[in-house]
Amino acid sequence: MVDDETQRAIEAVFRIERARLIGGLARLTRDVDRAEELAQEALVIALANWPKSGVPDKPGAWLMAAAKRRAIDAIRHERMRERNHDKIARDLAGQGDSTVEDIEAAMNDDIGDELLGLIFTACHPVLSREARVALTLRLIGGLTVEEIARAFLSGEATIAQRIVRAKRTIGEAGLTFEVPRGAERAARLASVLEVIYLIFNEGYAATSGEDLTRPSLCVEARRLGRILAGLAPTEPEVMGLLALMEIQASRLSARARSDGSFIPLTEQNRARWDQLLIRRGLSALAQAEASDGTEGAYALQAAIAACHARARTAEETDWAHIAGLYDRLRIVVPSPVVDLNRAVAHSMAFGPEAGMRLIDELAGVAMLKDYAPLPAARGDFLFRAGRLDEARIQFEAAASLTRNTAERLFLLSRARACLVE
Repeated sequence: MVDDETQRAIEAVFRIERARLIGGLARLTRDVDRAEELAQEALVIALANWPKSGVPDKPGAWLMAAAKRRAIDAIRHERMRERNHDKIARDLAGQGDSTVEDIEAAMNDDIGDELLGLIFTACHPVLSREARVALTLRLIGGLTVEEIARAFLSGEATIAQRIVRAKRTIGEAGLTFEVPRGAERAARLASVLEVIYLIFNEGYAATSGEDLTRPSLCVEARRLGRILAGLAPTEPEVMGLLALMEIQASRLSARARSDGSFIPLTEQNRARWDQLLIRRGLSALAQAEASDGTEGAYALQAAIAACHARARTAEETDWAHIAGLYDRLRIVVPSPVVDLNRAVAHSMAFGPEAGMRLIDELAGVAMLKDYAPLPAARGDFLFRAGRLDEARIQFEAAASLTRNTAERLFLLSRARACLVE
């Protein structure tokens, strides 16, 4: 019988090693479901053995050895005849008589590649964006289906089916759980970074529901970003994304009042910004810039966040520099959303009329047709220009478009302020 404290310690070790373990097993078996099963079986074996023998010095290698032996046994007993399965059995059996020390040495040789291979596969462009997010949180983050569903305000059955379909697609596509090389690596890395940032953004500014933010998703995205940065520290955009998330996350506790209502950036109490996260973010940004990453999309966004982080008060914000960074960002990432944010920055740097001229250029852009931040920004420009009746109409329009309760209440309060002024 394993006592509670020992079981918690073993499970904590397993959570740390789980993604790496699944990555190595998936590479061997070419089957994500089987890799997850073998990892779980290794945990059961550890729960039976470690209370008596103690946690080994290299628990990841121990768990991998246990899982590989279970895989060999299963292949032998099932007498698989397919050529591919026979090959897997021979490959695994070739390691079957190895000592734990031999396997530990092998694990240490390619431990980063195994985890990177799993990350690149879970975020493969062959999967839909939603599938990549769910599978990444499940395989690398270790979140349960229930936890993922709760985080995204979705049904468990929907998330479960999304994960099942993603695994099936990976199998049908014959993906090998290898780290891509050369030109393919850059394209695939962009997909990985997109998934992590999508997870972070949903936590930082929830698209729907009662709560303004979902900090647990931000924590998970930053954890994934740190894992990736540890495995690929010379990739400037990896460091740029990590910098952006750390700096943005530093403001989470200052974004809402005790009643959950939204506080805009210019009105936040900067004493509540997390200085440790800011320092981490600035350090990651410096690393990205040192690797010639100043013009990367994430590095530029991190540089914008850094401008806010360095300003002791809202009035000290260097909006002209931020506007310049957005001018560069729209070249790297042509996007109506970037153009909208650029208009906001120009309005703050050069006056509301400058923002209006830029935002007028976005009229009729299909992507922004039902995008709440567009009328919200226009309303702010009009408000600051003293055109209150027009501003109120825009704030009300924005409130009707958002699916987030806290954001809707904030926009309606701004509409009411137009009547008071």
